[in-house]
Amino acid sequence: MNTKAEKALVCAQAVDCSFCEEAGVDEETMFRIAEGFGLGMGMTDMCGAMSGGLMDIGMENSVGKLTKADTYKNTREYAAKFKKKNNTCDCSELKGVGSGAPIVSWDQCILDAVAFTRISGSEVMEENV
Repeated sequence: MNTKAEKALVCAQAVDCSFCEEAGVDEETMFRIAEGFGLGMGMTDMCGAMSGGLMDIGMENSVGKLTKADTYKNTREYAAKFKKKNNTCDCSELKGVGSGAPIVSWDQCILDAVAFTRISGSEVMEENV
């Protein structure tokens, strides 16, 4: 398991802090940015781990020019991979809120989100998921 996830971070922090070096952001800043995105943005909506990956894709893609179309393309591809693997992007469904039957563990959400995040220079490979 990624050592960042073992530090009791929320899911979005565990994903985002895995890419601090590649994103050029210090861990404390990334920790603070991502805090509100855990637990499905605090509302068990979109998976926080997935939200963290989306933030990392934006950090990588946005280079001071008109990059929105490419960023949106990358985020749609990312979301499709996550959803294909886990059948949903919804935190409450992933965690089994209401049903008592989680689809995937917290650790696996982090691993999937990190693996599907494409960051230049990152050694994370999708095949490892």
